[in-house]
Amino acid sequence: MNISIPPAIQFVKAPNLASAIESIQPHTLLIGQILIKMGKITQEDTEKVLQLQTENQIRFGEAAKQLGLISDIDVTHAMTYQSSGLNQLPKQASNLLELPAINQPDSALTESIRSVRTQLILRGFPSSQNVLAVIGTKQDSGASRFVSNLAVLYSQLGIRTLLIDADLRNPVQHQTFGLTNRLGLSDMLANHSTVTDALVTVESLPNLTVLPAGTRMPHASELLSMPTFKTTHELLAGQFDIVLYDTPGFIESTDALLVASYCDYVLLVVHKNQSRLTDVIAVSKQITDNATAIIGTILVDY
Repeated sequence: MNISIPPAIQFVKAPNLASAIESIQPHTLLIGQILIKMGKITQEDTEKVLQLQTENQIRFGEAAKQLGLISDIDVTHAMTYQSSGLNQLPKQASNLLELPAINQPDSALTESIRSVRTQLILRGFPSSQNVLAVIGTKQDSGASRFVSNLAVLYSQLGIRTLLIDADLRNPVQHQTFGLTNRLGLSDMLANHSTVTDALVTVESLPNLTVLPAGTRMPHASELLSMPTFKTTHELLAGQFDIVLYDTPGFIESTDALLVASYCDYVLLVVHKNQSRLTDVIAVSKQITDNATAIIGTILVDY
């Protein structure tokens, strides 16, 4: 399975773009509400913005920019969410640009990831084998972004989905979903936290649960090699319909191989014009030599 995901989000330097969008879209959510939920302004800021907006008869976003509270791209992101037609912004999903499956459900990028989900389902995943590691050759291969959106799309089918951030060195999923990283996988492996304390259900997505990486600890590979990882893994796999692992870049540490050894399948993410063919071949060989099946390879370009 080789699927090319085309670039679907482009950054355009157009100062008037946000104002143009705001003028034509229905206000299912006020821009001020969206900016507050995104964490860009506070309730106190809103009062100052409204005062300036009234005095100068300008748009809310323009007033907030004049006060130096937000940038053009912040307004554009808020407009993008507003124009998506959704009526509720998940308070926890603060990094909206990383989650097109939530804020751009009809975009080409989301449709491409949705087609991957369909092909995985057609290949029998999930079934009794319900654990998948999504692995990139390197840290910046796009695997983390891909797996977070795949998790959202699976959960939208009513499938109880668990996303585990097993990148204990450079975790990102807590940022993507606007969560704290105070407790997580590392704390569970070190017996410093229980499952109940560490798991977080994403607001507005009741079928999606995230296990952040947790407290930064030295010797990540040693933690993943401990018997507690096997115990934790089996416990969680039995509680959800599907478990998706985000891992570190494969060639940068042995952590990804350790995680993959407990999974039913691996989905390999390759970045167009960045991932080297020799690395892809080497990664594929090590994974299959470790008796884990590679269910597919995804070529991304974002």
